[in-house]
Amino acid sequence: MASITFSNTLLLVGAILVLIGVFSSLVAQRFGAPLLLVFLVIGMLAGQDGVLGLSFNDYQLTYMIGSLALAIILFDGGLRARFSRMRGAMVPAAMLSTVGVLITAGVTAVGAWLLLPLNWPEALLVGAIVGSTDAAAVFFLLRAGGIQLRPRVAATLEVESGTNDPVAVFLTLVLVEILLAPGERFGATVLIMLGQQAVLGTLLGVAGGYFGVWLLNRMTLPGGLHSLFVVSGAVFVFALASVTGGSGFLAVYLAGLVMGNQPVRAMPSIVSFHDTATWLAQIIMFLVLGLLVTPSELIHYLVPAVAVAAVLILIARPLAVWLCLAPFGFHRRDKTFISWVGLRGAVSVFLAAIPMLSGVPNAEIFFNTAFFVVLISLLVQGWSIRTAARRLRVTVPRTTAPVRRVELDLPGQLDYEMVAYPIVEDSPVLHGRRLPPWVRPVFIIRENEILEPGIAGRLAAGDYAYFLAPPGRVERLDQVFAAPADQSMAANQSVPCRGSTLLGEIADTWHLAIDDDLRAMTAGEWLAQTLPRPIRPGDQLIIDHAWLVVSDVEGDEITRVELFFRDPMDGWYPQALKHPRVGPAMRALRRWLDRQH
Repeated sequence: MASITFSNTLLLVGAILVLIGVFSSLVAQRFGAPLLLVFLVIGMLAGQDGVLGLSFNDYQLTYMIGSLALAIILFDGGLRARFSRMRGAMVPAAMLSTVGVLITAGVTAVGAWLLLPLNWPEALLVGAIVGSTDAAAVFFLLRAGGIQLRPRVAATLEVESGTNDPVAVFLTLVLVEILLAPGERFGATVLIMLGQQAVLGTLLGVAGGYFGVWLLNRMTLPGGLHSLFVVSGAVFVFALASVTGGSGFLAVYLAGLVMGNQPVRAMPSIVSFHDTATWLAQIIMFLVLGLLVTPSELIHYLVPAVAVAAVLILIARPLAVWLCLAPFGFHRRDKTFISWVGLRGAVSVFLAAIPMLSGVPNAEIFFNTAFFVVLISLLVQGWSIRTAARRLRVTVPRTTAPVRRVELDLPGQLDYEMVAYPIVEDSPVLHGRRLPPWVRPVFIIRENEILEPGIAGRLAAGDYAYFLAPPGRVERLDQVFAAPADQSMAANQSVPCRGSTLLGEIADTWHLAIDDDLRAMTAGEWLAQTLPRPIRPGDQLIIDHAWLVVSDVEGDEITRVELFFRDPMDGWYPQALKHPRVGPAMRALRRWLDRQH
């Protein structure tokens, strides 16, 4: 009976901790605190030195929970990534996830060697443990913070954080082997292990993704089991790759990437389920890591660990980013922001558990140093991510507010899904915006009545409209129903023009500073050359103190754009029309606009 009581008590305490973490997230959002830090602190408060005084030091269980959680999180990251948005970011991200990790680990190791009582191989192990950015932290903070980055910056960060863990894991395992057998030579063995991890991880990940798509589209499962099949399949791919000597982290990310870019039955319910699963995985992982830490022991490593974190954040990560991205034409603001968002998270603490499990000498130093690095990264970088994005001007303003869309899977086919939108006062569809030709209206709900489109006539505010649309084009349909993001846009305080208008003419009219080699390009050409494909209405780029926003696209040609003005520090700037430099150009502007129409 005592064991049964203990099990029930453990379940009760675990549920209470999760509930506290969920409710505290509301407070954290209000004060801008990174939520992952909240879960970590709650775990520490419940631990050995905390309020509940729970003693937890099971590194084997921690490793298992961390593996499961990271498999789900990485799969979710791949599931949401789109090949079309990753063009132009794959090679830079690959450089960061391989060479960048090596540079970061090497420079951090120098700091650890100088600051901690470690020899050179042990210092390298510290660098390897904290060398990779954490996918959970990056994916979570960028989405939860409501930050909309420039497409290339966002794609680079997401691909890098999703693919750099295998290199850090490989380095950690190799260095642990070296420390356990200092007299042996591992030259050829290391190269074989590296090739095996990369090849097997890639093959099993891609094959697992395509096989999962094939099964989902051919099996008739009871409602709700599609999502369970996908998450269990992700864990299976991760475990199979790891057991056979491949990289489970790389395999599960690639499996998600393949599945997310293929037509899949029940995809809306799968994505919705993974939202919840990813949240739960992160909460449990950070709570467990918080329980594992004993603050009274951490205090002895405070000063050197903080110094190592400073070396990593201020020297190692920026050096790696600037060297790796130098050949790819990134703006210095982009590189600075990517350097700053090199967040460390649960992966580092997870890797620090490997020396503890293996019995490596000085394992406590590795674990406690890694924990401090993660804590400081979440505090300093996580807390300032919004400010850094705004100050460095790497965000793009939302031209439309988030739209409430309901997606319904249609069993038996993959060409269409049913989507529903509430029609609000400012919906573009009520003000002349036409429905795309590939959309099929199904019915309209108006005043509790279901009406056929022909009977309902024109849409009105308060309606709920249901359509059939190809799954890959649903995001483009959002633009027709999404209200403007702020009142300056709703009031049409913008300059519309053709995509064929020269950038030089726009710059001269509005006193915008642009490079000489851009003056002969049209607005449409510049946007098409710079933006990732496919280009959609609402895509945008900064041009001095203004934004060029894609308005209409026909095929691959941008036919119309709009020019919006903004303050360099505070987002949209609706008073730009009153700027003293603009007044003298108003007559010329009117003549120019007449020519455009």
